[in-house]
Amino acid sequence: MEQNEAERLAGGHISKKLLDAAMEVLSEGGWDGLNMQSVADRARVSRVTAWRQAISRDHLVNALLGRLAIDYRDTMWPILTAPGTGAERLESALYGLCDVADRHLPLLLASDSVFHRAHREAEPTVAFAEPLARLIRDAVADGSLEPPADCETLGQVVFNATCWPYVHLRGRHGWDVPKARDLLVQLVLEGLRGMSEPPGHKTLDDGASRRDLV
Repeated sequence: MEQNEAERLAGGHISKKLLDAAMEVLSEGGWDGLNMQSVADRARVSRVTAWRQAISRDHLVNALLGRLAIDYRDTMWPILTAPGTGAERLESALYGLCDVADRHLPLLLASDSVFHRAHREAEPTVAFAEPLARLIRDAVADGSLEPPADCETLGQVVFNATCWPYVHLRGRHGWDVPKARDLLVQLVLEGLRGMSEPPGHKTLDDGASRRDLV
């Protein structure tokens, strides 16, 4: 997508400079610190200029939500259409989700309802768990994953099991990107692979199961 189109959808006539300033204010003061004056000060523009671009704080927040939705959509689309098995592309998508979370970390740390609000209020409308559900369906179809749950529900679980722990580890514990991302993504993927084996049924070397020995 062209940059000017992305900015138009994400914030109408709100400049990237003002949106970046809003993210910096969120990073330092959280939700309570976000107001038009603080954003104007951070952007080094007059309050009048800020008000001309963003009618209200809610307008500013909606622009941030739109920017998140566009970034997520544009990150997922090349992965959805790339070659490779469903499991391979799902791994790429989870890394991509972490990358998006990093780019919008102050917004995600400010509220755990950000994605719900973005889905309801932002333009364009993005179903955030749907790309992961689609990749899980692809993985089931090509045999690279065999999850027993329905793919749509599992897509929501995988999205939330990846995104919010990552946000917490990065924002609250200060973990660096490789440590937080690699450990978490591989843990989620291993959990998915393990779901193809019924709970309580662990194969032993001699072919017997642990359930048989209980």
